[in-house]
Amino acid sequence: MAAAGALHRGASLGRTRLVFRAPGTMVGWWPQARSGRGESEVHEKPRCFRKGLAFSVLSYLGYEAYTLISQSSVVHADDQNEILEQADYLYESGETEKLCHLLEQHKNSENAELLWRLARASRDLAQLSQTSPEKKKALTYEALDYAKKALEKDPSCFAVHKWYAICISDVGDYEGIKSKIANAFVIKEHFQVF
Repeated sequence: MAAAGALHRGASLGRTRLVFRAPGTMVGWWPQARSGRGESEVHEKPRCFRKGLAFSVLSYLGYEAYTLISQSSVVHADDQNEILEQADYLYESGETEKLCHLLEQHKNSENAELLWRLARASRDLAQLSQTSPEKKKALTYEALDYAKKALEKDPSCFAVHKWYAICISDVGDYEGIKSKIANAFVIKEHFQVF
């Protein structure tokens, strides 16, 4: 009973507080704030704090798990038509990294349809804001190489000409104004093929 007499409850601005007569005493893990009357007080908010902390931690872990899973999921397809359908679906979904990963498995293909899609995917990956400048440049030149290869395989496909022209334009950004002006005529020719 003596301990109960030393402890009394009081209200402060709608909060429950515990006031102890022995200064410097700690209750559990919660640090105490000193009051001006030689007493120490502890505000009872750890439950709310723990729930908020637990929710924050779980939210963060859930987000990290989603990010890890979405980056690690790999799309597999065996048939050429199935690959093209999957590539078109990923492009429409905005899954640029997955699209690049799928199509890079077929970068030595003889199929112009796959190659121009790979050029488009490489270019799109280069356009992403999180891509470093060195990687952007490398991807831009890779995209042009894939588009050239597709043009060699099927010069009658409009999409091949379109993406070849777009890739030439992008490469012009790295090669200077003279090259960009000279490439303007080549770009115009490829857009006027059909």
